[in-house]
Amino acid sequence: MASTQLRTTSDTRRSRAWGAVLALAAATFSIVTSEMLPVGLLTSLGAGLGVSDGTAGLAVTLPGLVAALAAPLLPVAVRRADRRTVLCALLLLLAAANLLAALAPGFPLLLAARLLVGVCIGGVWAVAAGLGARLVPGPGAGRATALVFSGIAVASVLGVPAGTFLGAVAGWRWAFAAMAGTAVLVAAGLAVALPPLPAEGAVRLDAFPRLLRVTRVRWRLITVALLVTGHFAAYTYVRPVLQRTPGTGPDLVSALLLGYGLAGVAGNFAGGALAARDPRRALRLISCVLGAVVLLLVPAAGSTAVSVALLLVWGLAYGGVSVSAQRALSAAAPELPEAVSALFAGVFNAAIALGAFLGGRLADGPGLTAVLVTGAVLALLAAALETRGAAT
Repeated sequence: MASTQLRTTSDTRRSRAWGAVLALAAATFSIVTSEMLPVGLLTSLGAGLGVSDGTAGLAVTLPGLVAALAAPLLPVAVRRADRRTVLCALLLLLAAANLLAALAPGFPLLLAARLLVGVCIGGVWAVAAGLGARLVPGPGAGRATALVFSGIAVASVLGVPAGTFLGAVAGWRWAFAAMAGTAVLVAAGLAVALPPLPAEGAVRLDAFPRLLRVTRVRWRLITVALLVTGHFAAYTYVRPVLQRTPGTGPDLVSALLLGYGLAGVAGNFAGGALAARDPRRALRLISCVLGAVVLLLVPAAGSTAVSVALLLVWGLAYGGVSVSAQRALSAAAPELPEAVSALFAGVFNAAIALGAFLGGRLADGPGLTAVLVTGAVLALLAAALETRGAAT
């Protein structure tokens, strides 16, 4: 009887822990969807607020830059606050920011709303990235971390396309309003599902230079910066890359990008499983595959079938980047998990902005082939440096 009660109690605790992880996945889904939502709404958003598409693109660039700053600073600001309270507050702030964007009468106010979105992105990633292993310690930590990061891929497959569709049917303001409502629901889910999560030691500013003096942490961060910059330099312009392939029209490209997103969901969990065994090996393998695939898209321009196959492998590889990098960095400095997550989130978001900027300059100058070659070289360089860093 006693053993049955203990088993029941253990099963209940395990279910609650995985429910909490699912709530975190919903939070990452919300912030990534909010971050990328303007990508599918740029034309209507620009027309509605009287700005060009290029100017409207600041609604995507600004949150990434703010997130890169907020990620290391917010954990210092909240110090000893319970992490459940912090996450709920950030999701409510995200709801307010999206509602402000939906009601914005002009572009300056919309940019102010997007600045708040950037604070939420950096804050949620800094706090949530390492919580999977804390909620589900031991053998399940890798799966839990992968589930937290699955919100990224699901946002690409479901969140952004759904927002784009709603924007086309009802107007771009309703897309932002829908994300405001979603963020409120996720905040409520976090409040119910998460247990109390006291801060595990206050994060101080001097933790970051101390971490950067750790050789393996430094190498991992450089690897992440190169890999993510290379990916976004190429991926930001994947639509024109695909459309130069004979017989590949806009409708087919949209279907292919959906396939890319689905492959990313699978890659997230495959990468998480590999990272649970050996995160450094997972990161090296992903960097090699991503670099090779992007480079092979150059000669594959004449073949739709080959381009499709390469795009799916690209999605599979990139899906594992976040979870593998997080696990590798956590293993390099297990004594400062939240500070490591904050550095990771800051570098990751800065690399997104840099990659998109670099890709744009190359696309407007040398052309799409240069975009692909540069992205591939950066990813392969990341693989080489990760190999070097693992040996130090």
